[in-house]
Amino acid sequence: MRTLYLFVTNTLSDWEPGYILAELRSGRYLKDPAQKYNVVLCGRTMEPVTTMGGIRMVPEVLIGDIRPVPDDVLVLPGADTWLDPSQERVIAKVRELLTKGTVIAAICGATLGLANAGLLDNRPHTSNDPAALKMFCPHYRGEHYYVNEPAVTDDNLITASGLAPVEFAYHVFRKLDVMTPAALEAWHGLFTTRKPEFFYTLMGSLSTDR
Repeated sequence: MRTLYLFVTNTLSDWEPGYILAELRSGRYLKDPAQKYNVVLCGRTMEPVTTMGGIRMVPEVLIGDIRPVPDDVLVLPGADTWLDPSQERVIAKVRELLTKGTVIAAICGATLGLANAGLLDNRPHTSNDPAALKMFCPHYRGEHYYVNEPAVTDDNLITASGLAPVEFAYHVFRKLDVMTPAALEAWHGLFTTRKPEFFYTLMGSLSTDR
């Protein structure tokens, strides 16, 4: 089974990785439901954390110890802690995994952590706002690579605005190639327009021998 590593930290924005978790864990719309993902919570320490919504989560493994293989993904949700010096070890691990080709998906506050570490200086990316990156990330030098879109994929790095969890998930599913093109577009259409025809298209896109 493939693995989705979810980085958990205090004040984690509960809603941002929700679509990704639901679809990759359940496998309900995947090309092959047998390839659904196992979710592993990883943390900077093994201490429990409390999300922004008050949910207590306990890491199962240290992020420094994870060893992703091809088709695994590391999801970095937003939080208020990404610019804390204590996250430097986490950023170092992300840098290592990016170099090795692991798919990294960062949204909202996580993009600030990457920006401040210089990881967005030379590649297309997005975030909540370019001015916010300049304001909160004194070491950020990637403004010329900023793309004013809800989510951006550049090779194995996906970045997204905190206001775009659906687009964030869409880019992850597309990068991992887990849905058929028809299912992926119908899924995106359903969750962005809420029109019932996309639901029926989504159901019709699923193979009858799944």
